[in-house]
Amino acid sequence: MKKIKNKDPIEPLIYDVIKNIGEDPDREGLLKTPHRVATSLRFLTSGYQQDIKDLLNGAIFNEANDEMVTLKDISLYSLCEHHLLPFFGRCHIAYIPNKKIIGLSKLARLVDMFSRRLQVQERLTKQIAETLQTTLKPLGVAVVIEAEHLCMQMRGVQKRGATMVTSAMLGGFRTHQATREEFLKIIKSCS
Repeated sequence: MKKIKNKDPIEPLIYDVIKNIGEDPDREGLLKTPHRVATSLRFLTSGYQQDIKDLLNGAIFNEANDEMVTLKDISLYSLCEHHLLPFFGRCHIAYIPNKKIIGLSKLARLVDMFSRRLQVQERLTKQIAETLQTTLKPLGVAVVIEAEHLCMQMRGVQKRGATMVTSAMLGGFRTHQATREEFLKIIKSCS
């Protein structure tokens, strides 16, 4: 591997991986692969460099609304921490304001921040819900994630089309069945 100044420390590791699986990392088609993989991994794990306070950036507003706010079908892409293979799907978020609302785009950014870390879907779902609960102090928070895992589809049991669904229900969504059912009905409509 040619020495390049200021090279990402991941690059030589990827070079060695390519070599150790039986490929020639110096052949034309693979010459730039260590750099591409390092760049890709830095992006896919960029959530570690983000801070919740910076992310929300003053986007919490006083509002007297106390009706459910729902954002559904937020696309997400993450890496399974067990195999470093992608999982991807949709996230649905609802909260019942308690005199505070959050800018709509911040919900999607919150999903991205936690998704761009090595994850398990169960933790990802809980992190999003707990962050909203702590930040907004709403009357309740609900998060549902539906995702397909390539670690299950490409290797192991090799079952395509299987979707994992996880949920986190806090506050009124946990204690009031009617509230939970309203949220679940909303996210199923128009799907």
